[in-house]
Amino acid sequence: MGALAPIHWIIILVVVLLVFGGRGKLSGIMGDAAKGVRAFREGLKGEDETKEAAAKPLPSDSEKDKARG
Repeated sequence: MGALAPIHWIIILVVVLLVFGGRGKLSGIMGDAAKGVRAFREGLKGEDETKEAAAKPLPSDSEKDKARG
């Protein structure tokens, strides 16, 4: 029971390769995650703007006539 089974070694190897594997794989993964979070936040901001635009009442015909002259 003290030794690790082959599946444990495979899992450890995969984790080590993800963290330390060539040309900054960990930083690349974190950068992609950050871009996803940023895009999500921008999407939420876009929803707020559309809700605000929908909440504004449209001018009535009499208000349009007053604005024209």
